[in-house]
Parts: sequence; structure tokens; C-alpha cells
Amino acid sequence: MKSVEEIVKLLNNSPSGDGGIVNSSNNSPSGDGGIVNSSNNSPSGDGNIAESSNNSPSGDGGIVNSSNNSPSGDGGIVNSSNNSSSRDGNIAESSNNSPSGDGGSVFFLGIGGIGMSALARYFNSIGVAVSGYDKTETTLCKQLVAEGISIHYEDNIELIDKNAQLVIYTPALPKDHKELNYYLQNGFTVTKRSDVLGSITSTGFNICVAGTHGKTTTSTMVAHILRHSDYGCNAFLGGIAVNYNSNFWSSKKNVFVAEADEYDRSFLKLSPDVAIISSMDPDHLDIYGTAANMEQAFIDFSARIKPGGLLISKYGLTRGNDLIASNHITYDVQNEKADVHATNIRISNGSYVFDIQIKDRLIKDVVLNMGGMHNIENATAAIATAVHLKISEEKIKAAVTDFKGVKRRFEYIIKNEKTVMIDDYAHHPEELRALISSTKKLFSNKKCIVVFQPHLFSRTKDLADGFAEVLDLADEVVLLPIYPARELPMEGVSSEIILQRMHSENKVVLSKENLLKHLAQEVAAHVEEGYNGTVFITAGAGDIDTLVEPLKKIIENK
Repeated sequence: MKSVEEIVKLLNNSPSGDGGIVNSSNNSPSGDGGIVNSSNNSPSGDGNIAESSNNSPSGDGGIVNSSNNSPSGDGGIVNSSNNSSSRDGNIAESSNNSPSGDGGSVFFLGIGGIGMSALARYFNSIGVAVSGYDKTETTLCKQLVAEGISIHYEDNIELIDKNAQLVIYTPALPKDHKELNYYLQNGFTVTKRSDVLGSITSTGFNICVAGTHGKTTTSTMVAHILRHSDYGCNAFLGGIAVNYNSNFWSSKKNVFVAEADEYDRSFLKLSPDVAIISSMDPDHLDIYGTAANMEQAFIDFSARIKPGGLLISKYGLTRGNDLIASNHITYDVQNEKADVHATNIRISNGSYVFDIQIKDRLIKDVVLNMGGMHNIENATAAIATAVHLKISEEKIKAAVTDFKGVKRRFEYIIKNEKTVMIDDYAHHPEELRALISSTKKLFSNKKCIVVFQPHLFSRTKDLADGFAEVLDLADEVVLLPIYPARELPMEGVSSEIILQRMHSENKVVLSKENLLKHLAQEVAAHVEEGYNGTVFITAGAGDIDTLVEPLKKIIENK
């Protein structure tokens, strides 16, 4: 693992003009000391600290054969023209597993974010003094504090670490943030999370999972299979893996599984050996402007795959043929035109059982103990990755069976004969479509009530028609006010614009407080004639998760 000193050295040696690091007040925008953004500031090979002489797995039976960054040997499905094989089947361990000296210190601005907290845990695990600021004391922040990380919740320069060797900030911070501007104007090394993650993984074998939806569950599945099978990996995840109650873990093996976030073009800082692209639906149009620009960013991400590497993409993606990779296979939940797909899907005791077809290879009777047909699709990509890494079929199946999911990804809060409650992070129309459709298939005889909190004014404005269409799939919908996150209100944009576009009559916009009152008064009547119980869904990427426990108590006490 890289120390703070090594990471700072890598950041300082990144190509000039990339804007990835701000070292002094002279480098901040004139007049306001604000945030410096960059479209491309990933490190080059200059100044890298070599950790391994062999960053690729080797052995027999994988999907792609290549000498530099993929398994090699016999039985591969796709053969690179320049493949040579080593036979140890291992990835070299890091030569530097802990930083020297006292470990130094790192300060995080926005430490409670899911990606930021994974990095904070990384530095904490290698003996670095970690502290940070966040706007809100969340459950995750409390967990970080319990792990020995100091966090404050007031924008106050008297509370910050004024000796920090490295300051990592989220672009969601406002430009007038006092602590950020203090660091920018006083010569500190200040950089984004994506640059640091790019530096940490710069000399590793990297499995990077991208997509406007599906990436968190897929990357967590991949990392879990590698950990459960004793293959080993370092994991930087965009959700909390239920099996380990964490979004980060480390390994001596120089393998990294990372969620590749498209927001702010962050994924263009990563250099994958294996890349998965699950979806390219329009999102973050406040950053990209147009769907075409966003699609181009995914194409640019695919171009960052190392020579000889593997791209695993969802079959039928818009501009999927424009994606760039030495080796490319596709996956889908059931489409037989995809190289990897599920067959013979059935439901047994509330779990999915299915077979996986990978080219001419069939893996039979895979058991997945989580809901949603979209999660079978996520599993096909994760299993394809594991096959590529030569993990045995038995170990793959055992790991998938043991996978307990990701918090807030089709997470069962209540599940009994009459009542089901599911909490999910879905905040894009296609995510909601998958969530509601899968729920109604699994619980077709129950009334489906969705409580949805839109996330961001810009996303609500851009995708209002799509939200309205998919929410009409539910039997009843309660919309909460928009969660603004980093944005200021937009004139004429509220949850009402979704409500007005819906055709369903069973719809309402309520405040969080009124929602609890509404359900307390009405929950007893939710089991109506023609239904055998009720399934409640809470969905959204804002703070709707704070309502889960209160809603659970109301529903259980009905």
C-alpha cells in the first residue's frame, strides 16, 4: 500500500497542466480561491513507486489471454495476439505494506461521502492520522469516529488539521467553503478523491466497474467473490457490503476492485485491467450538458483499459460498438446474443437459482439470495470477471450464495408473509424501473407502495418524464421534496413536476414529517381487497434512509 508521501509524490509528478493538484493560493481561481476542476488529471508513469513486478494473474482457463494484464494459458475464450504465460497463478504482493515513519496525516472535506469514507478507511488502516469535516453527522460518520477518525460538522478553520500532508475534497463542496479555501490559499496539497484513488491504484491490477446504475452492487459482488474465494483484493466500494459492514478492505495482493464513478468524470483517473460498464443512461447532465457528452465519457473510460485488458459491457448499450478495448465481451440477464447471460432462472424459497452461459461454458445452479432480476444481471458480470481470473467454479458459486448484498440495494427491512419493506438507493428512472418491476414480480399478490425522494433539482428537471413513467408502475406513490445535495433550488422545479406527469390517481407529495403521520394513520388500511399483503419501498439517494427505522416501527406496530 502507498504511504501519504508516495501519493503526494505521484500527484506532484502528474503531467503539468492537468490541474489535478492545487499546491498554493496562486493555483486557485483568482479572486475567490475556489475549487479547481480538471477533465484529466490521472497520474502518468512518472515518479510512480513500483509495487510489483507482475501485476497480472496467470494460469489456465480464463476468458482473455494476455501477457501483461490478464490471465494467460490455455482454454481462454478470447486470445490476445501477444500472450505469454507464467504459471504461478498469483499476483505479486506489494513490497510496501505500510508507510514508514509516523504515517503523517490526511484531512478530508466531505469525509462522510461513501467514496470519501472508503479512502479515509484506507489511510486509517495504514497508520495515517485521519480527520475531516462533513455537513451532517450520519451513521457512517459515527462508524468512522468509532474507528478512531476525528470528524467535526462546522465549517470552522479553527477545527481543521493545519499540519495535514494531504487534503482531499469533494467537488460537492460550495466554492465559498471556509476550510477548503484556507487550505487552497496556504500552500497545502489539495486534491480530489478521484486523483488519490488513481494514485493508490496506479501500479496495481485494477478491476473497475462503471455505469449510471448497477456499478455498486456489481463491484461489491466482484470484490466479495475475490475475498470469499481467498483470491484476495483491495476494495474501494460505493456502498456498504453487508457481509463485511464496510465499503473498504485491504489485502497484501496488488489487486484493486474500485467503483468507477462517472460524476465529474472521476472514472477517467483510473487505469483498468478489467473494466465493466453496466449502463450509459443519461445522468449528471448538470456536468455533461448532453447525453452524447456523457456517452463519450464512457467511451473515453473504455479507452483507458490497459493494452491486452478486458472490457465486459452490458449487451445493447447505446454506442456500445464505439467502446474501445483489446478484448471485449458482453453480458445480459437473459439475452442469448450476449456472450455471458443467465438461463434456466427459477425462484426457490425466496432466492434465485440460475445457470450462467459464458461462451461455450455453462455454470449450473448458481444461487443468489437477493431480490431483483437486475441483480442476476449484475451477477453475470461479476461471475464473468471471476472466470477471467481463473477462480474455480465451486468457489464462485459458494461466494455468490454467501453474498448478502449491499446496504440500500434491494435491502429487505421487513420480510414476512403479509408485509415486506425494501429500502433502495435508486435515484434514476431506470434504477426505479428495475426496482419496482422486480418487486412486483417477486410479490405479485401484494400492494406495492413506493415512497420516493428525488435527488438533485437538475436531475429531477432533466428526467421528470422518466420518473413519472416508472413510478406509475406502483400501486401507490408518495413523493418527498427534492433532496438538494450540492445544488441550490431551481425556479419551478419541485417534486410536483413529477406528480403532474403521472397518470396514477394514487399519488401525493408529502413532507417527511407528514409522511410519518400519513402512514401512521393509513397503514392499517393498506391491505385492501384483492391484495394479500403490502410491500413498501423507500427509494432515493438523499436522506430518506433516516426514515427507514421510523417507518419500520410504524409498519410493524400497525
